[in-house]
Amino acid sequence: MCSMGELSNYIRDLAEGGLLAWPLQIAASERFGVSVADVERVALEQGILPARYQRNRNTVSVSQQLILHRSTVAVIGCGGLGGNVIEALARLGIGSLLVIDQDVFEEHNLNRQILSSPATLGRPKVEEAVRHVGRINPAVNVIPYHLAFSSSNGPGLLASCDLAIDALDDISTRLALAESCAEVGIPLIHGAIAGWYGQVTTILPGDDPLNTVFNVHGGGKGLELQLGNPSFTPVVVAGLQVAEACKLLLNVGAPLHGRALLVDLLGMDFDAIAWGER
Repeated sequence: MCSMGELSNYIRDLAEGGLLAWPLQIAASERFGVSVADVERVALEQGILPARYQRNRNTVSVSQQLILHRSTVAVIGCGGLGGNVIEALARLGIGSLLVIDQDVFEEHNLNRQILSSPATLGRPKVEEAVRHVGRINPAVNVIPYHLAFSSSNGPGLLASCDLAIDALDDISTRLALAESCAEVGIPLIHGAIAGWYGQVTTILPGDDPLNTVFNVHGGGKGLELQLGNPSFTPVVVAGLQVAEACKLLLNVGAPLHGRALLVDLLGMDFDAIAWGER
């Protein structure tokens, strides 16, 4: 077993221009018998950036990249929104992703769900999330739960997370998610899509958003069931949700707290309104 000091010295010797290339990250992992995630962490602790993140560094510093690496984000729903959220979080460098979804892929998912393909039909969405992230960023740990999220299991699932991202299409489950986040004291980034339209908001611990944010009573699938979704709407809203997550984890910028961003891609309008104004 290697010492972290030996690994640190090896990484420092390999790095060029403050960057550690992916083949060298693999070489360090194999030589010292540690995971690529361990190599990434040790590099970042020394101020050395894994080269895959070099286009981050004018926006996200090396020290901030380490914060992201140490973070755990829950994504509830691995469909149109959730798949794009998972992809963006993994490429951003979030260290651990807890992904929750009870569904398997069906043919009607193929028009918009980035994790889906004809080869994945019938497979659990969370299992494909693990495989997909493993292909694009093996330094990210993905913890899958192939089950239905509920108010009874929610607090236990979210207890180790820094924040949660709502990628659901069911109103009653959204309410259970908001209640669970409030119970464990973590932020919730809500997103919803339907046709050309979407919305995003951030709910912080201590808020009472159930009616003001969701503006609904009871369960059901909401407007998405009527309007469906093309390929582009989940990409836009998922990107906004991941931007919110990055800001919250790094404590930078102004989150969408107390207001909702309404997205109208047909009219190409983006309006931020205070909760309860609709």
